[in-house]
Order: sequence, then C-alpha cells, then structure tokens
Amino acid sequence: MSRYTGSSYKQARRVGFSISETGKELAKREFGPGQHGNARKGKLSDYGTQLKEKQKVRFMYGVSERQFRKTFNEAEKMKGIQGTNFLRLLESRLDNLVYRIGFASTRRGARQLVNHGHITVNGNKVDIPSYRVKPGDVISLKDKDKSLKVVTEALEKVTRRVDFITYDESKMEGTYVRMPERNELNADINEALIVEFYNK
Repeated sequence: MSRYTGSSYKQARRVGFSISETGKELAKREFGPGQHGNARKGKLSDYGTQLKEKQKVRFMYGVSERQFRKTFNEAEKMKGIQGTNFLRLLESRLDNLVYRIGFASTRRGARQLVNHGHITVNGNKVDIPSYRVKPGDVISLKDKDKSLKVVTEALEKVTRRVDFITYDESKMEGTYVRMPERNELNADINEALIVEFYNK
C-alpha cells in the first residue's frame, strides 16, 4: 500500500483524534470530513471500535499497514505487555524521535528530514525513517544542515520535550535516554483494542 499523502487534518477528523497530539485538527470541526461528516452516526460495532483505534495510532505515527503489523508482531515477541511494547517500538522510530526532539514540527516533516539525509545517529547518516533507535543513541543534524530554516523555525516553537529524551542546545543533538513509560505516552490511546483487533 502506498503512503498516504493527503491532508492529515482529514485523517484526524475521520477518527476523531488529534494525530499531531496538539488538538489543532479538531479545534474548528470535530466532526468527520466530507458532505455527511456532521450527520449523526450509529454506534460502532466492537470490530469498528477496534479498527478505529488501530487507525488512530497508525495515522498518528504515519506508518503503512504493513509496517504497522510488522511492528505489532515484533512487540508480541518481547517480554512484558504487548500493547505497551508496541507503542514503545513505534516511539523508537527515528522519524518519531526527530519530531519529539523538535527538529520538525510534524512527523511528516521529520520523515522528510530523514529521507533527505539530514539526520545522523551516533554521527552516522541514517536516511531510513523506520530505523529503530536504541536507548543511548544520539540523534543530530549534519553540521551543514544545522542552520536549515525549517529546522530553526521548528526548534523555536518547542515549549517542552518528553522526559525520555535529553537535548543539548549547544550541540543541537538529542539523546534517546530510555524507552518511554506507558504514562508518558498519549492517554487517549487504548492499545488493548489494537491487540484485540489483531488477535481475532
């Protein structure tokens, strides 16, 4: 399946969830997109509820269905709670951490920075957005790219960062210090529904 390149606002309104985690997408229109988006909808079935939860998370991290399922299967093999492990693996993606550090104002923008070869991990260029970052890895920009307008503008907008990332302003580099705890991730996600969806 090809990557979605349409409006992220439409995606957010479709599932009734802010995929940027800022709430901006639903600020003006909380109803779904399209001509009948404001029409009253019936109650979702269990399957519909589980599917909607899966789509919320998939849209949020901007991954294809194939990548999403592959990550879910990896989480199944790990010790601990599968749903929590799943979210931790998604958070460990390079494009997500570039966004969390503040080098880009959206995950889509972060993916573009990675794809175009602007990002380094432990000093080595990595241009694969799905690259799995390990705790202790240092994420930075190539020296010549540290003055990119899109990056400096994004960094200026950062008000706070998540606790599992530290940022060195003088070096313009972030360190993924540890895997996140569940209470540090989006509370509006019910990952148990995603586990139920795939385990049918």
